[in-house]
Amino acid sequence: MAGAITRTVEGVIDWFNQRTPGLIPAYKKHMSEYYAPKNFNIWYYFGSLAMLVLINQLVTGIWLTMFYKPSAAEAFASVEYIMREVQRGWLIRYMHSTGASAFFIVVYLHMFRGLIYGSYQKPRELVWILGMLIFLALMAEAFMGYVLPWGQMSYWGAQVIINLFSAIPEYGGALTEWIRGDYLISDATLNRFFALHVVAMPMVILLLVVLHLGALHEVGSNNPDGVDIKKVKDERGIPADGIPFHPYYTVKDMFGASFFLVIVAFILFYAPTFGDLFLEYDNFLPADPLVTPTHIKPVWYFTPFYAMLRAVPDKLFGVIVMFAAVGILFLVPWLDRSPVRSIRFRGWITKMLVALFVVAFVSLGWLGMQSGSELQTLLARIFTFFYFAFFATMPLWSRLDPTKPVPARVTSHD
Repeated sequence: MAGAITRTVEGVIDWFNQRTPGLIPAYKKHMSEYYAPKNFNIWYYFGSLAMLVLINQLVTGIWLTMFYKPSAAEAFASVEYIMREVQRGWLIRYMHSTGASAFFIVVYLHMFRGLIYGSYQKPRELVWILGMLIFLALMAEAFMGYVLPWGQMSYWGAQVIINLFSAIPEYGGALTEWIRGDYLISDATLNRFFALHVVAMPMVILLLVVLHLGALHEVGSNNPDGVDIKKVKDERGIPADGIPFHPYYTVKDMFGASFFLVIVAFILFYAPTFGDLFLEYDNFLPADPLVTPTHIKPVWYFTPFYAMLRAVPDKLFGVIVMFAAVGILFLVPWLDRSPVRSIRFRGWITKMLVALFVVAFVSLGWLGMQSGSELQTLLARIFTFFYFAFFATMPLWSRLDPTKPVPARVTSHD
């Protein structure tokens, strides 16, 4: 019996191999024969978690479109219908809204891991650039998705963000009208945002993710020591400090995913709004163009950049600063002049400035949620200055920072 089953399985595999000869080689290249450093730590969970959340967003998003109506007259009511009438609709909606925040949490941590371990240095510049393009596409996707419930904060948030383009000299008015599709935020705006959120941007994100992973697997993964494992190989040509991604890291990632899902499930069932952070209370009210919310603010993952925007008195210059805050991240591979990758072998200057950078970024996120008093505006200006100074002076302090000798092999080898 066992022999018959084995022959059947082998026959099916051979049948597929004859018709898709590139499938097995691709699987081996990216899974069973892709050798990753064996000293990955907890920071290396967030890439796979981002993939997990992306799948969640795609699946729940498809399900929500079955009941959502992209019409200014019906959008809010359709969301309420999903929440109250559709069987388990509230669960799917909260999975999608909580998933959006979870996406940015894991992406921010994934980016920070790349920053502290120098994962953008040669030869991984393209991996970093593609990752930043994913981040940009994700921000656009999240903003357009945030408008779709057509609640108070959705409407007025779109009003504020779209009107930023009017600051562009000469062409600002026409560009703003073109984005809205009308003279004001209306049914046309909602329809085009729905099309972009559901069709265009997911396709762009999926393409960028494939390119990101392809570029990563061409040059190999970095590791906490910043050591190139390809330099030391055994007699078979396999990196001495590498282990197959499958099954070792697939099992490891499954463990991390299970722990992550427990945390997300707790939030999902007990605190889906997460104290006005994941879902604002004003967004449970239908959009009303005649009633402005007391305090218009974006979702938490946009607030650091929103705080930078508000910190600048001039509207045009504020818009430039906000977009430059994202744009400067693309230049990190060429700004960092340190001879070593990992923060483990860098000196006190890097460690101190990275710690201050985290404080500045988190503080900007908090300030972006506040009303914007004089003291808060002053603090936002100070932290915005430090944010840009961190990157602008990186060529200097990364070169001056004392470094420790980097080992020839990863430090966890036997």
